[in-house]
Amino acid sequence: MKIVSTVEELRHALPFNQTIGFVPTMGYLHEGHMSLVENARRENDFVVMSIFVNPTQFGPNEDLDRYPRDFKRDEKLAREAGVDLLFYPVTETMYPIDMARVSIRKGADVLCGASRPGHFDGVLTIVSKLFNLVQPTRAYFGLKDAQQVALIEGYVRDYFVPVEIRRCPIIREETGLAKSSRNVYLSDVEKEEASQIFKALRAAKETLEAGLEIEEVKRQLTVRLNEIPNSQIDYVELVDYPTLGIASKDSDELLLAVAVQFERARLIDNVIWKKG
Repeated sequence: MKIVSTVEELRHALPFNQTIGFVPTMGYLHEGHMSLVENARRENDFVVMSIFVNPTQFGPNEDLDRYPRDFKRDEKLAREAGVDLLFYPVTETMYPIDMARVSIRKGADVLCGASRPGHFDGVLTIVSKLFNLVQPTRAYFGLKDAQQVALIEGYVRDYFVPVEIRRCPIIREETGLAKSSRNVYLSDVEKEEASQIFKALRAAKETLEAGLEIEEVKRQLTVRLNEIPNSQIDYVELVDYPTLGIASKDSDELLLAVAVQFERARLIDNVIWKKG
């Protein structure tokens, strides 16, 4: 595995006439990231991973400064997973002038975007930069942040970006807790409590399949989440997927998504339900 940190080094290290699978991350890698690499390794000739904690997707009161970082650990995991090229830039490399950013017109004011204004503009700005640099054949994103995946897919369609976006399933602990770099902020007790999030989502999906009305599904899910100790609900939403618009009886695919705040960690999770 080769490690590069500058744009010039990256461009010289990229292969010609090979398919490139790209896994963009913010580091502090876990099994979820490794599953993305596994998919990329299986479907492409060459695998590129980036590690960059992107400042433009963090709000002024969020955890940019304390976001977990451990490059030596990440380097070892990436090498073992079969990454061919690891891109590890500094902020000045990715934002040399910071003159222009991507702005989202639809889908950024719901779910996580409702309480994190500007977050997804920052996400799509850095994704745009990385796609321009790596020019991958396929890019791999986990569905734990299903809103992010939907917005990236929309960006690729709107800007005619020649890359295939590959959705990858959520990787979970044995308890059902979704793997996340921010899980390191949870105490052992909170991890056990947080495992109730997926149980509540799974029960809600069953009520959807049984034909319960959307508002009643949300109400019952909210009741279950409110029973989790030491936590506070940020949102409980049911939207059309991947448009992120209002869910209706005509929706073929629905996203049931939640965000729950613990003392030091805000956790997101979701289930996707398809008719039929």
